[in-house]
Amino acid sequence: MKPRPPARLAVFAFAVALALGGCVVGPRYAPPITPTTAKTPFVSAQSANAVDAPLPPRWWRLYNDPILDRLVEQALVENEDLKVAAANLAYAQGLLEEARAGRFPTTSLTGGVAYGVSAQPGAVNAPTLGYSATFAASYDFDLFGRIRRAIQSAKANAESVLAAEDAVRVTVAAETAGAYANICGYARQIAVARASLTLVQETYDITLTERNAGALSDFDLAREAVLLEQAKAAIPPLEGQRRSALFTLAALIGKTPAEVPADAATCQAPPTLIKPLPVGDGAALLRRRPDLRQAERALAAATARIGVAAADLYPTVTLGGSVNPTGTLSGPGAGASLLSYSIGPLITWTFPNILVARAHVKEASAQASAALATFDGAVLTALEETEQALATYAAELDHHVALAAARERANEAVRLEKVQSQAGVASFLDLLQVQATAVAADQALAASDQAVSADQVAVFQALGGGWEDAPAVVPPPIPKR
Repeated sequence: MKPRPPARLAVFAFAVALALGGCVVGPRYAPPITPTTAKTPFVSAQSANAVDAPLPPRWWRLYNDPILDRLVEQALVENEDLKVAAANLAYAQGLLEEARAGRFPTTSLTGGVAYGVSAQPGAVNAPTLGYSATFAASYDFDLFGRIRRAIQSAKANAESVLAAEDAVRVTVAAETAGAYANICGYARQIAVARASLTLVQETYDITLTERNAGALSDFDLAREAVLLEQAKAAIPPLEGQRRSALFTLAALIGKTPAEVPADAATCQAPPTLIKPLPVGDGAALLRRRPDLRQAERALAAATARIGVAAADLYPTVTLGGSVNPTGTLSGPGAGASLLSYSIGPLITWTFPNILVARAHVKEASAQASAALATFDGAVLTALEETEQALATYAAELDHHVALAAARERANEAVRLEKVQSQAGVASFLDLLQVQATAVAADQALAASDQAVSADQVAVFQALGGGWEDAPAVVPPPIPKR
C-alpha cells in the first residue's frame, strides 16, 4: 500500500533532515594565536628579585599571616561584587539552557467550552453546549545549524561570564590583601610619627628652658615650635588613612564600618613574604589570567553568532502536527464528536529579500572582529600590567635598600653623638637633633615598608592568581513577603 500524501511529506522532510543535518553554516572557530615573545620570561623579573617559580593559587599564604589568610578567604565568600558576578553567571547559564531548549519540539495545548445558537440557514436555532481542543507540536530540523550555533554562542558566553567572575576573585583577593597591608603600614608609620613627636617635644622643652635662661634666642624657640607643630600635624592624616583602610577592608569582606575586624585593627607592621616572589613566565600568565580567558570565550561566542546570522540566509524546515477533537455536550446532536489531525513540513524562507539577513551577518562579523582585537589588546595589557608592577616593585626595593642604609647611618650618628655628649664635647640639644634625624629616617623606611607590601600585592594581582581554589559564591536569594 502506498503511503498517503501527508505521510510522503513527513518521510521526505525526515530524509532531508538526515541528509543536511550535519550542515552548519558560518566560520569554524579557532583559538587566536598569541605572540611568541609573550611567552618568554618577564623582562623586569630579575631586577625585582623574583624567581621563575609557579604562582601558588592562594598566594596570600606566602606571608604566613593567619589574620590575612582568614580575611581573604572571608572576602572570597562574602564580597558583594562576587555575589553580583555569581548572579550574572546564573543568568548566562539560564540563557544557555534556553538555547539548548531549541533542540526539542515545542508543544501547545488549548481548549474551551462554548454555549450558543447556530446561525446556519434552515437549521433549528436551539442552543447547544460544545467543546473544542487543540494539541499542536512542531520540531525545527535545524538543517543549517542555527540552533547549534546558538548553543555554541550561549555556552561560550557562559564560560566568558565564568571567567569574569574569576577576574573579580582576583581583584577581591588583591584588594583585601592591599587593604590589610595598608592598615598595618599606617600603624607602623603612626608609631614612628609619635616617637618623632616625643623627641621634637623634648627638643622644644630644652630650647624653651635655655631661651628663658638667655642661652638661646626667640628665633631658636620659634624654629623648634614650627618643627613641633609639623610633627603633630603628621599624625592625624596617617590615622585617617588607617581608619579609611579599615572601612575598605570591612566592605571587602561584606561587613559594615561598625563591624571592622578587631584582629585586623591590632596589626602594627606590614606583612612580609617568607619566600622570594614567584612570578613564573609569560606563558603561565596567559594561561592563568581570567580576563584573557574571558576575552577568548567572548571571541568564540561572537564567532558562533556569525553562524546564527548566516543560517537566516537559508530556508527553515519545521515539521508540525496537530490534533483537534471537538464535540457537543448538550442540545441538538448531543454526544457527537469529531477528531481531526494534520502533520507535515513547513518551509519558511525570506528569499529573495535576504538583505536583512546579510546585514545581520555583516554585523555579527564586525562584532567578532572587535572581539578578536579585544583579545589581542587584553594580551598586551596583561603583559604591560605585569611588567609595570614588577618594575615599580623593583624600584621600591632599591629605594628601600637606600633608606635602610640611611637609617643605619643615622643610628650610627646617634651613637657617636651620645659618646661626644657624655664627653662634654656636644650638647644635649645636638643629641636630640641627631635623634630627630634618625627618627625621620625611620619614618621614610616605614613608608617604604608599606610601599613594598603594596607593590607586592600589585604584582600578585597583575599575575592573575587567587581564583583557582576559591569557593563557590551563592547569589543572594530574592526576598519574599
